[in-house]
Amino acid sequence: MSSLTEKDRPIVQLLLNTGTCPRCILRFCCVGSQMLYRHPYKELMKDLKEFLKNNQEEEDTDCFDVVDPPCKRIRLEQTEEGPDALNHNGALQQIPLVNDGNTAVENSAVKVCNVCLGILQEFCEADFVKKVCQKVNSADYQFTSFVFSVSLPPQLSVRERAAWLLVKQEMRNLGLSLAKDDIVQLKEAYKWIIHPQLSEELGVPADGKSLFEVSVVFAHPETDEECHFLATACPDCFKRAKNKQSVFTRMAVIKALEKIKEDDFLKHFPCPPGDAPSCSGITSNFIFFFFLYRHFPCPPGSPKNLCVAVEIQCNNGAVFVAGRYNKYSRNLPQTPWIIDGERKLESSVEELISEHLMAEFKADSFNFSSSGREDVDVRTLGSGRPFAIELVNPRRIHFTAEEMKRLQQTINNSSDKIQVRDLQLVTREAIGRMKEGEEEKTKTYSALIWTDKAIQKEDIALLDDIKELKLDQKTPLRVLHRRPLAVRCRIIHTMKSEYIDEHHFRLHLKTQAGTYIKEFVHGDFGRTKPNIGSLLNRTADILELDVESVDVDWPPTLDD
Repeated sequence: MSSLTEKDRPIVQLLLNTGTCPRCILRFCCVGSQMLYRHPYKELMKDLKEFLKNNQEEEDTDCFDVVDPPCKRIRLEQTEEGPDALNHNGALQQIPLVNDGNTAVENSAVKVCNVCLGILQEFCEADFVKKVCQKVNSADYQFTSFVFSVSLPPQLSVRERAAWLLVKQEMRNLGLSLAKDDIVQLKEAYKWIIHPQLSEELGVPADGKSLFEVSVVFAHPETDEECHFLATACPDCFKRAKNKQSVFTRMAVIKALEKIKEDDFLKHFPCPPGDAPSCSGITSNFIFFFFLYRHFPCPPGSPKNLCVAVEIQCNNGAVFVAGRYNKYSRNLPQTPWIIDGERKLESSVEELISEHLMAEFKADSFNFSSSGREDVDVRTLGSGRPFAIELVNPRRIHFTAEEMKRLQQTINNSSDKIQVRDLQLVTREAIGRMKEGEEEKTKTYSALIWTDKAIQKEDIALLDDIKELKLDQKTPLRVLHRRPLAVRCRIIHTMKSEYIDEHHFRLHLKTQAGTYIKEFVHGDFGRTKPNIGSLLNRTADILELDVESVDVDWPPTLDD
C-alpha cells in the first residue's frame, strides 16, 4: 500500500474500526491513484491489514492521544489485560487493531460500509457491471462512446460529513489537518472503478462529452430519515417543489450541510451507541470504542442492507434534422390545431413530417420549430419554409446522406399536402441561424384581393410606386388570445399589382419578416395603418394568400 504514509495510519485504524470499507478509507486518506481503487476488494482489505501490521512496532508514536483519564468505573474494572492497559498517566494505551485472528479487519470486510452504504463494495463488482450493460444492450441504442452518471442517496452526504468530523478530530489531535475538499469524492472514485469495466464490456470508450448517457440511481430506504434533522436546523434549505416527491433532495441536503455549524450537526445527527461496530467480545476493543464515542464525533453506524439500484437508464442526446417544407393545402395547420381540448383538423405539417422521422430515429418525442408560420389557409410555395425538428432520446443516430434522401422521399410520397427538401442532420447551434433570420430577413407573398368598389388598372398602379412603406400594426384581433397587446412597426419593401377584373387583383409583396399581411389588406378595423383599403380609398379584403419565399439562407441547399 505504497500510496499510504505513516500519517495515514491513524485514519486507517479509526475508520476500519468504525465499519468503513477500504475504498472509502483511501478516499479519506486523499489517495488520488485511480488504479489503486480498481484493485479487488479483498486485496485492498489485505493490503490495509499488512499496512497496519508493518507499522505495529511504531504504534507508540501513532496511537490515539487520549489525554483524559478513564472513568472511575473502567479504571476499577481494569479487565483481564490488567493495569498494563493504562499508561503512566492512567490513560488508555493504543489498542492493537490487528490481532492474531485479524478480527477487526475480517469484521470490516463483511459489513456494509458505514460511509458509502455499499456503493464502493457490491456495486463495483463484475456482476453489477454486467447487469448495467445488459440493460444498455437491450435498449438497442446506437452509440460510439458513453458518459456514466450516478445519483446517490442524499443521506450519503450526511454520513460522509459525520465521518469527516470524526477523522478531522483525530487529525487535529495529531497536529494535522484534513479539509473536506481534500477527500476524494465518492462519485469520482466510483467512476474511476466502473468506467474501465463498462468500457470493456460495451466495447466503446468513456467520454465526458459523449451524448450517450448511462445513469444509475441508488437509494437506501433503511437510512432515508437520517437527513431529516437538517430540516429542523436549516428549514430555509428545504422548500417543497412541484416536481419533487421529497424536499430532501441531494442539493438541498448539501446546501444545509454547508450552512449548519459543526456543533449543531453533532448535536442533531442521530447516531446512538447501539450503532457502534461490534467488538466481538474483545475487552480492549470495548475500551477503545468507549473512548472513541466519548472523545470523538459520533461515527455513522453500519447499516444492515446495501444500497439498491432503483433505476438503470440510457439516454441519447437529441438529434436535430432540418429542411424546408412546402405546404399545398389551404386546410392544413402548421401544428396541431386544438381548441379547448378539441381537435379541429386531423393532421398538420408538423405531424406529417415528424411521424416518419420518429419511426426511423426511434425517438421518444420531438420538438418542431420553423422560421415563422403560415395560417391554416395559407400555402407555402417556392423554395419552402425552413424548419428543424429536435428528436429526443433517439435510439438510432447515424444516417448516411443517401439514407436521408430516401427518408425525404418517404415523407414526400406519404402525402400530397406537403413536400420537404434539403432534409439533413444539423447541430443544435446551427438552428440558431434559422431563428436569427426570422426578424432580420424578408418574405415574399402573393395575395388575391377583393374590393367593394370597381377598380381599373390605373387605380391600383399607385401601389407599384410605393417603396419602404412603414406600418404600425397593433396585435391582430385573431391572435390577441396568444400574443401580447403591442404596436409593432413593420415595413413593406415593395409591391407589384396584377389586375384581374374590376373587383379583383393580385398583389405581390416583399415585406419585413413578421408583417401581418391579412391585416395590411383589410386594416383589422383600423388596427393596421396604413392598409390597402386606406391607400385605395375603398374597402378591401383578402381572399387567398401564398408565401412565395422565405429569404433565410438556411439550411444549406443539397444536390438532388
